[in-house]
Amino acid sequence: MIYAVHYTYAPEQAAVRDEHRPAHREWLRAGVDRGDVLSSGAYPDGSGALIVIRAGSQAAAETFMADDPFAAVGATADVRIVQWTPTMGALSDID
Repeated sequence: MIYAVHYTYAPEQAAVRDEHRPAHREWLRAGVDRGDVLSSGAYPDGSGALIVIRAGSQAAAETFMADDPFAAVGATADVRIVQWTPTMGALSDID
């Protein structure tokens, strides 16, 4: 199953994100290498980010995201994890 993870950023957390961004990106790269992270990127307006992941269940997606270094330091104002079913395009062929 594929999950869309929406991060919401708050301006007052910017310094925390900047400090922990290298560890966050290392964690993302490891997820890409394992096939858990399909894509990720910040919104250009700085309001947050989107991470597209593969997980076997909602609980597994939540467990995976809890390992993000950003989670450990409270670098996001909100995290929303929703199952997503792409119907067209590059991600639509992924199980």
